[in-house]
Amino acid sequence: MNVGTSVPLPAYTIDPAFMARKAEELGFDSIWYAEHPILPVNSDSPFPSGGPIPETYAHFSDPYISLARASAVTTTIKLATGITLVPERNPLVLAKAIATLDRYSGGRFMFGIGAGWNREETEIMGGDFDHRWTQTREAVAVLKELWTKDEAEFHGRYYDFPPVKCNPKPVQDPHPPVILGGMARNVLRRVATWGDGWMPNRISPADLERSRATLDNLAAELGRDPASLTITVYGQEPILEEIRSLFDAGADRVVVRPDFVETETEMGEQLERIAEAVIR
Repeated sequence: MNVGTSVPLPAYTIDPAFMARKAEELGFDSIWYAEHPILPVNSDSPFPSGGPIPETYAHFSDPYISLARASAVTTTIKLATGITLVPERNPLVLAKAIATLDRYSGGRFMFGIGAGWNREETEIMGGDFDHRWTQTREAVAVLKELWTKDEAEFHGRYYDFPPVKCNPKPVQDPHPPVILGGMARNVLRRVATWGDGWMPNRISPADLERSRATLDNLAAELGRDPASLTITVYGQEPILEEIRSLFDAGADRVVVRPDFVETETEMGEQLERIAEAVIR
């Protein structure tokens, strides 16, 4: 079973090099960093799981710097974002950062993406909140052009530039997998149309099984191999029976959610307990 680990908040209290090396030693297949570059002091956006926005959302580390540090001390564990807020980043800059990380890590990067839920944050960062998935799709199209062509140009609604050179290129061919996060109504069609995988958050096995069938059917309708589209279940409690049921329902990977701890010693011990419970 491919079991990964996410990084709890505040994300910068534990050195990414320590956590990634420990996770790799214990057999975790991947490590996932999320992002919120800012937390607006005043926000009317509803928190997705209800209640007020947690103060911890002001304490994300930068995922790409964290993953670069993790890359330097590991050799096999996959390095992933869970998620990158695409409307809040310039894709011409992001293309180089991702390609560099993928190259230096030997092709281990997985590009988990989302469009965000906090209107104020998205707009402060320059994104179009009301059309954030349209902007995200266009940004991903820009990234693919830059990753796969020696000279790339783009003329779209959000991004418009003449022929440019952007190097290095990613190691993965044609590019790192684009994994769409979230439970939006159209997410499965988006995955089947222009993504490489889906990352639902804390989904039940029954819902996952239905979604896997829907995704397979959509892929077939669009002439894509359903087996090429992965499902990564994110934010799962480290309970073996529940994880096994998700794999039985069609998951390709499950990412467990460790609790926040203050020290590397505590984190190492927690990862050992999780690995003993679920990595078999």
